[in-house]
Amino acid sequence: MKIYVLGAGALGCAIGGTLAKAGSDVTLIDRFQAHVDAINHDGLIMRDGGSEHCVRVKAATCCAGLAPADLVIVLVKSFHTAEAIASAMPVVGAQTVVMSLQNGMGHEDVLAQAVGREHVLAGKTYVGGVFLGPGRILAGTEGKLTIIGELDGALSDRAQAIAAEFERAGLCTEVSENIVGTMWDKLLINVATGALSGITGLPYGSLYAVPEVEACAVAAVAEAMAVAGANQVRLSIAEPRDAWTMAADGLPPDFKASMLQSLEKGSPTEIDFINGAVVRAGARCGVPTPVNEALVACIKGIERGLPQQPAAGSQ
Repeated sequence: MKIYVLGAGALGCAIGGTLAKAGSDVTLIDRFQAHVDAINHDGLIMRDGGSEHCVRVKAATCCAGLAPADLVIVLVKSFHTAEAIASAMPVVGAQTVVMSLQNGMGHEDVLAQAVGREHVLAGKTYVGGVFLGPGRILAGTEGKLTIIGELDGALSDRAQAIAAEFERAGLCTEVSENIVGTMWDKLLINVATGALSGITGLPYGSLYAVPEVEACAVAAVAEAMAVAGANQVRLSIAEPRDAWTMAADGLPPDFKASMLQSLEKGSPTEIDFINGAVVRAGARCGVPTPVNEALVACIKGIERGLPQQPAAGSQ
């Protein structure tokens, strides 16, 4: 299976590197020239579970000249999805599957508009990653589930084949008949920690030591669950505190939420696609979301004070 990872940031490298280590034909696509050069010259250095290893994997700054893919995994920042898939059209062939594993909600509609709904697969992953520098990442893959599925809920052969490829690499993967519920489940995880990590500047070890932060996180998740319930979404997470616990399960104390990583790089966050998605969905169905509204406001304020706004970035 020829796999291109569109957006080779921390998460893209964690997944793509793990697949490549197991022998999959992977190419990491990212605009960051120094990152691509380091991977091609020295390999991808991955720290995972206390060990460090070098993975030989191909990397490129664009899709021009590459052969058509069997699978394109989209892991750019949410607000770059349309631009990124447009740049990847040279590798989207008649049988290519385009699968988003991005944080937040709404990416599949953007991808379907570009490549056709028949090419699009949905997915969510609990794998984590931290960018340490060009060609170097901290990965959190052990025991972290990835769930994929067809938009219509069918158990297709192509979804099963992709899950098998992930499983072969040691990435725990399931095919879901309830991918919308799965998306909301992952959204709850992001709602629990993303904005609070970004606002406080704390990695998980310190973040989880503050009872007031936990209380705020649980309240934000409870609002999101109420919105999901009002929209008849079938969740697997039963209690708001479960999302808070799951968000840090298996991750090291120095792990940082992607929202904090973005702010530390001087980049805008995906707040509009996470807590902001809860606020918009709540407004549509009449469910109040004051905690999420406050978290969005705080992150927007921090973004306003950023010294620079890069033109593009990866997850």
